[in-house]
Amino acid sequence: MKKMIRIGNAGGYWGDDMDALRRQLVGGPLDYITMDFLAEITMSILRKQQLQNPELGYARDFLTQLETCLPLIVEKKVRVINNAGGMNPVGLGRKIRAMARRMELDLKVGVVYGDDISNRLYELTAAGEKFTNMETGEAFTGVRNRVTSANVYLGAEPVVAALDAGCDIIVTGRVTDTGITLAPMIHEFGWSMTDWDKMAAGIIAGHIIECGAQGSGGNITDWQEVPSFDNMGYPIIEMQRDGDFRVTKHKRTGGLVSEKSVKEQLVYEMGDPGQYISPDGVAFFNTIEVKQDGKDRVRVSGARGGPAPSSFKVSMAFQDGWKAEGEILLCGPNIEDKAETVAETFWRKVGHEFEDTATAMVGAGSIWPDRLADYSPHEIFLRFGVRDHDVSKVQDFGKTLPAMILAGPSGMAASTRGRPRPQQVVSYWPALMRRDGVSAKVLTLGTDCSEKFQEIHFPVRGEVDEPVANRISRRPVRRDWPASTTEVPLSRLCYARSGDKGDTCNIGVLARSPGAYEWLRGFLTAGRIKRYFGAKVRGKVTRYELDNLQGLNFLLAGALGGGGTTSLLVDPQGKTMSQALLQMKVRAPRALLRGL
Repeated sequence: MKKMIRIGNAGGYWGDDMDALRRQLVGGPLDYITMDFLAEITMSILRKQQLQNPELGYARDFLTQLETCLPLIVEKKVRVINNAGGMNPVGLGRKIRAMARRMELDLKVGVVYGDDISNRLYELTAAGEKFTNMETGEAFTGVRNRVTSANVYLGAEPVVAALDAGCDIIVTGRVTDTGITLAPMIHEFGWSMTDWDKMAAGIIAGHIIECGAQGSGGNITDWQEVPSFDNMGYPIIEMQRDGDFRVTKHKRTGGLVSEKSVKEQLVYEMGDPGQYISPDGVAFFNTIEVKQDGKDRVRVSGARGGPAPSSFKVSMAFQDGWKAEGEILLCGPNIEDKAETVAETFWRKVGHEFEDTATAMVGAGSIWPDRLADYSPHEIFLRFGVRDHDVSKVQDFGKTLPAMILAGPSGMAASTRGRPRPQQVVSYWPALMRRDGVSAKVLTLGTDCSEKFQEIHFPVRGEVDEPVANRISRRPVRRDWPASTTEVPLSRLCYARSGDKGDTCNIGVLARSPGAYEWLRGFLTAGRIKRYFGAKVRGKVTRYELDNLQGLNFLLAGALGGGGTTSLLVDPQGKTMSQALLQMKVRAPRALLRGL
């Protein structure tokens, strides 16, 4: 039994660097490579493709990468695991086997499926599943007949079964990002799936590398510290049998692996850090220790966890009307006045009331809090968006925008994208269902044309029920700070990263020193965050504390215009929210700034 395994990531989303897999294979020794292709909305896109052509429904980019990488995978004996199967993992598995046979390569392809329950919704609701919206509490009956895709988030267990069967390449449907990384650890080390601390270690490791280069210097706040963004190195986990691990990357690659890069990724898309729930267990992110362990090496230890929940999460997408977006380039002096005149004229000309509209002056600070829009550029993109269930109104919007170009102020130019056309809105519906209503299938495809099938059932364990109660620290806040203060941007005291979960944006804030963290605990309250962003955050702001990482995590509900394809915002994923927060002007004790 191995004492340590090396797991590299080669993709964080469908559309990521097409050369990352090859670079990971040739850059140095690895035992496994994982790739994440699926976001919530991706399944709906793949379903549309499958309806047009039943042979599709998977991420074809992976097949393109295999055309050059499959011989390397066999030569280097690296096992590759990903969720590129999407809505049709069996179809993708058979394509890979056919490719291997054409190249005369001997390998086994594993296919994990059973996550798609879209054809069982009426059966399951009749059996008692409520599928209540986890975020809004809405009843499922109002959207059931409009659901286009419904997939259970499976965990590591069926992937482990495929590894135990000797599969070299494993493609899955909706398996969690963390599950595809945890599975090799269970397989290699013989970890019990009820050893919750070990499960937590694997879940945390998976969370760090699931977003590709974002875990190795991509999107880092202090981007000037990254030596190069060329030839980006993708993150690698060196996992030990006891659950401690290192994060690193191949030598002679771009990017950066540091405490900052790892901590920023840890808080990305984070909810309650004391209860990070996955189908394989609950990881406690507030117990881990993160320490630099050499150049481009970070040690993560102290992972603790709790029992897996009694339910699986289900990600659904449903048809929810239409939207269209378009833009006009404006330039010249007094550009804000010009843009306001154009916008007022345009909306009068459209002549409809819509369910939702958006107007943004892209380039003039319109995506940030109003108080940060304190300069006048020479050019902007004036961006308009509408959403409505009446497609004819959305069509009229698209016809009206080009008509403005020759009938308004000087300095206007049409977008090269042409007339805005209606796009179907597919909204996100997260829900829960009992584990014992799900069964995963594992199909092993040999290049000798052999096929083996097994089925995995998930009994209800019953140890943990959701939702888990939030726990907020009650440690006293220090008040006796020195009176001498100075005004600085918040970025002098901390760095941050933000991301999306539906219509909620999270901002993870990480202090630059222990003293700065103690000051931030008292100053950066949920109420202050709410006031700072103003009307851009429609819902409640919740704060969590991570003493171990010297960080705070904020959840900003109703901050993303509905989230996903529903949103008309320029940044529907909240990626820019952390940078906006870091521009907040604060009066901080001078003593805290020394050495930062």
